Amino acid sequence: MKRKLIALTLSALVITGCLAGCGKETTSTNGGKKAKLKVGMVTDSGTIDDKSFNQGTWEGIQKAKKDLGIDCNYIKPATSGEADLLKEIGNLNDTDYKFIVTPGFSFASAIYNAQAKYKNAKFIILDSAPSTADGKTTLVGNNTVAVFFAEHQSGFMAGVATALQLKTGDVGFIGGMAIPPVQKFNWGFQQGVAYANKNLGTNVTIKKENVVYQGTFTDSAAGQQLAAQMYDRGVKAIFAAAGGVGMGAITEAKQRATKGQEVWVIGVDSDQYAQGIYKDQKSVILTSAMKRIDVATYDIIKNELDGKFPGGKTLTFDATNDGIGIPKENPNLSKEITGKVSTVYADLKAGKITVSDKADGLIK
Repeated sequence: MKRKLIALTLSALVITGCLAGCGKETTSTNGGKKAKLKVGMVTDSGTIDDKSFNQGTWEGIQKAKKDLGIDCNYIKPATSGEADLLKEIGNLNDTDYKFIVTPGFSFASAIYNAQAKYKNAKFIILDSAPSTADGKTTLVGNNTVAVFFAEHQSGFMAGVATALQLKTGDVGFIGGMAIPPVQKFNWGFQQGVAYANKNLGTNVTIKKENVVYQGTFTDSAAGQQLAAQMYDRGVKAIFAAAGGVGMGAITEAKQRATKGQEVWVIGVDSDQYAQGIYKDQKSVILTSAMKRIDVATYDIIKNELDGKFPGGKTLTFDATNDGIGIPKENPNLSKEITGKVSTVYADLKAGKITVSDKADGLIK
């Protein structure tokens, strides 16, 4: 009997030791403790360090790991097809990463199906909403939150900053696919230039031939060629909302800048200043039209930990919650310009300026 008691005591001590070493618990703001939240991410077709959607999403998750004590992991699918996306979502779910973040419109049909299949999981889909493959049915399940950004406002602020810095001359736009988020960047950018011309004493133009949608987000060679053609036509700065196509435009600008030509690119989604460096820490990135993907991701993870996951909702991050904007610091914008831009942003945030998310007569 004594031996049995000793054995049971030792077993209890071993189990207690295992439980104590099972990792840091995440504490919610109300003081209660829960199991460590495991956040998984499936990337889109790009890499985790794409300086765009994937990287911005992952940076938000990494900040949550540092600040909130979550566990995290990501998987890069073989393709951006629905079957491969669903496969990796399933792999995360099966390894207990049941809080899953997916960046981009390519996840729409995958999340539409996953939210029904994995009812005990929760999903964030960025820049899109769950929908059927034919796009005819959209449904944000109770275990999903869809997040959109006011790209038109972000493009507007980049347009204002660009016009103020250039003062005169032509600018251009290179888009990837002609989908709503990219189109709204274009329309907002044009409105920003027009606002600066009307209210801030600039005289910057954007001609029809200098507004192009390449048709993909991956053909960097095509992006470089389009940029070369625009620069040859006298364009001073190109807003490239085009993923890998935009990187081609940046490459062209860097090559020309190295030879002494003054040309610029306006970055997109995140601060792309580093991607535009060509020598001595000088960059061809004039500014960037940012969507604070990291902020959105972090905020919703925190909501989950606080027991406030906004399941079934569609959220928009815009100027009112600082979900968009341009970098606060950029060596290529003077202090005078950044001051004026800050004033315009404050008016936008306060509702004194309205930016349309439609073409409304602008160059398409």
